[in-house]
Amino acid sequence: MADYRLTLIPGDGIGPEVTEATQRVIAAAGVSIDWEEVYAGQTALDKGFDVPLPEVVLESIRKNRVGLKGPCGTPIGKGFTSVNVRLRQALDLYACVRPTRSFLGVRSRAARPFEGVDLVIVRENTEGLYSGIEHQVVDGVIETLKIVTERASRRIVKHAFEYCRSEGRRRVTAIHKQRVMKLSDGLFLRVAREVAEEYPFIAYDEMSIDNMAMKIALDPTAFDVLVMENLFGDVVSDMCAGMVGGLGLVPGANIGDRYAVFEAVHGSAPDIAGKGIANPTALILSACLMLKHIGERRAAWRIEMATRKVIEAGDRVTGDLGGSATTREMTEAIIVAMEGLPK
Repeated sequence: MADYRLTLIPGDGIGPEVTEATQRVIAAAGVSIDWEEVYAGQTALDKGFDVPLPEVVLESIRKNRVGLKGPCGTPIGKGFTSVNVRLRQALDLYACVRPTRSFLGVRSRAARPFEGVDLVIVRENTEGLYSGIEHQVVDGVIETLKIVTERASRRIVKHAFEYCRSEGRRRVTAIHKQRVMKLSDGLFLRVAREVAEEYPFIAYDEMSIDNMAMKIALDPTAFDVLVMENLFGDVVSDMCAGMVGGLGLVPGANIGDRYAVFEAVHGSAPDIAGKGIANPTALILSACLMLKHIGERRAAWRIEMATRKVIEAGDRVTGDLGGSATTREMTEAIIVAMEGLPK
């Protein structure tokens, strides 16, 4: 009998390939999971559902509490809301957590490669400018509302501090633009300061988004855990991914009070789907976050260390990392590397 029953969303494009690789690695780590497979994105439409996020997907996650999700595409020009946005809203997955850490042997594509990056973006997932409240005032004028509430601000900042505490990190930085948005970002900062007082052993500071952008480009190692609103977090997390080699190397988690969905944050890459050359790293590392979430921290550590060992060796990696291995070959190399680690 399996230890856990969790939801699996294979996704579109390369999704089924990287989810299969991730399942194999998890099983090799000794964690037995009974996967309930459901479909979203273009795959759901192809299977006859009317929408890219069928209710059966939400029901599965509500029942199992935790899901692993491959990349999903949203049909363009057909009036469908993004699968990712809809999932976050429907399940109130308010905290998007994106740990970003450099790999030895992987150089960013920047003119001046970054080294020693090890930071975490904690992004508020449910409001801000992404609330989707906008309308046309008159012809040629659109008004979009940025929603900031005390409740959402408090819970996202508290999540950042709890993450910092549980992962042995030392500092939380609140990112804002309070000088311009005095009321909305002013509310966010007031709440952040109140929450910070509850964690006297964790350092706290604040920085405007423009100043942070400059400083992180100069020295990303100066940052630890950064908490911010939706739009800022969307931009900054992708920027930081570029510092360590791209979205194919960065895990993602969307966490609420009751449910959590762990996902690769890159696209479905339909141009290479079925060719067996997709890099499975992002989803494998997302699975490590999932395993930590359910209490399998030792297995998560072994998988992450094995993945890093394979990438740093560089001879059994996919083409985007400079190698010539297939998805399966890289997955097998990770499993072999894991065998050499203490259980």
